[in-house]
Amino acid sequence: MRTQYHFRRSPEGLHAWNVHRLVAQASGLVRERVLLSEIRELDEPYWGGERANQITCREIVGHARLMLECDLTFPIILSSDGRVMDGMHRVCKALLEGSSEIEAVRFVHDPDPDYIGVHPGDLPYPD
Repeated sequence: MRTQYHFRRSPEGLHAWNVHRLVAQASGLVRERVLLSEIRELDEPYWGGERANQITCREIVGHARLMLECDLTFPIILSSDGRVMDGMHRVCKALLEGSSEIEAVRFVHDPDPDYIGVHPGDLPYPD
């Protein structure tokens, strides 16, 4: 899996979690079925960062490719408040396939972010 981060704005600045670490920390969590109608991100701007209203067609195709290639046997990871921390491409694939729910794991207490206040372009992407 390529290096990727989950981002969330906070009063302290942008929080960033390394998804590899999130997957490892979530590995022992109990799987549950979550209704797609409960995934708030499906109806919010998600990709594109600060320029979410300016995402290009090429970027949309890139995301579509990732949706088509993703594996729905891996559960998505939800934060304690039900927000997607990993797996948005899987959520979209499930929606495209007409599913009404998806398998998920949910943190009871969110892990501390790996970075606080660091611009996404300044994070390490070793691979």
